[in-house]
Amino acid sequence: MGIKSFQGKRTTTNTKESEPILVSDYMTRNLITFKEEQPIEEVIETLIKYKISGGPVVNEKNELIGIISEGDCMKQISESRYHNLPVDKNNTVKKAMITSVETIDGNMNIFDAANKFLESKRRRFPIVENGKLVGQISQKDVLKAAMKLKSNTWK
Repeated sequence: MGIKSFQGKRTTTNTKESEPILVSDYMTRNLITFKEEQPIEEVIETLIKYKISGGPVVNEKNELIGIISEGDCMKQISESRYHNLPVDKNNTVKKAMITSVETIDGNMNIFDAANKFLESKRRRFPIVENGKLVGQISQKDVLKAAMKLKSNTWK
């Protein structure tokens, strides 16, 4: 009788379908947000204190109305210095924020979100559900997801 198998006894392996890794699994839900009537100086202090590069601007109903970044604040400072004036105390978030905000769906696959980051050159995307701000995903959150996936499945 000949040898039937060189591999030894074969065991059945439970190959589990890999579940998609969603944006909602890695997004930040506890956000630092800003109001449009806040002074720019207050925003700058908050950005420095919490070591963040920007944040969403919401109204009293927690609806996303804009986003403000370090760059937006720097523009305000630069304009003041260009005209040799102190930073205007009446400069508010409303004057500096970007109102055309691109959002992404919390049910989007994290790798699709990574591609969206690469295409748009943005550092963060807010996530809105039913008109309300529910979270934000950053490039760093996508990197964390990739590292977690690597430790679980990649060799």
